[in-house]
Amino acid sequence: MASFPSFLSLFSLRVALKAYQAWDRYRLRRLQRQHPGVEIHPGASTNLAAARWELEPGARVVIDDGLVTERSPGALRIHVEEGGELHIGPGAWLRTEVGPIQLVVHKGARIAFGSGAWLNGCSLSSKVAIDCGERVWIGPGARVYDSDQHTLDAERTEQKAAIKMGSFIWVAAGVTLLKGAHLGSHVVVGADSLVTNPVPDHSLAFGVPARVRGEIGDRSTLVR
Repeated sequence: MASFPSFLSLFSLRVALKAYQAWDRYRLRRLQRQHPGVEIHPGASTNLAAARWELEPGARVVIDDGLVTERSPGALRIHVEEGGELHIGPGAWLRTEVGPIQLVVHKGARIAFGSGAWLNGCSLSSKVAIDCGERVWIGPGARVYDSDQHTLDAERTEQKAAIKMGSFIWVAAGVTLLKGAHLGSHVVVGADSLVTNPVPDHSLAFGVPARVRGEIGDRSTLVR
C-alpha cells in the first residue's frame, strides 16, 4: 500500500499533468482561431501544442482523431505556406523521441497521409505533392523531397515531380526518396537506400539506387 507522502506525490503529478493538458488545449484552440484553415480533431494529442508551428495565411492543416506525439518542444516542425495543405489521417504517431520531425509544405503544395501513419524522426518537404496511403511507416533519418530543392545553375532549373506511396509501406532508416518516386503497396525499402524510380507492389527494394531485390507478402495485418 502506498505511503501518504507517495500518494501526495502521485496526486500532485496528476494535477500537474491535467494542468499541462488544459494549457495545451487552450493553445491549440488559439492556434485554430488565428489560422482558420487549421482543423485539429479533439481526439488528437494535446502535445501538438508543443510543436513548432510556421503557418502562412491561407495554409490548410487537417489532423484527424487519434494522433499521438511526444511533448518535446520544437521537436515537431509544421511549416505550411500559402495555399499549401497538410493532412494527417486518423491514428497517426509522430514519434520525436529519437529525432525531430519536419513537415514542410511549400506554396500550393500538399503532403497527405492516410490512417495509421508512423513518422519517426524524419523529414518531408513538398513543392508539388507527397501523397501516401494508409499505414505508411517512415524511419529515423529518412528524407522525402519531391523537388531538387534548388536550381543547379543558370541553365538547369529546379525540377519537381510528385511522390506517391501506396499502403502498408515501411521506409527504413536513412532512406531518401526523391522527386517522382512511386512506391506501390506492401513495399519495404531497406535502410540508407536512394529511391528515384517506381517500386511495384509487394517488393523489397534497397541499394543506391534502390532496385527490387525480393518479394514482400501481405503487410495489412501488421501493427507497429
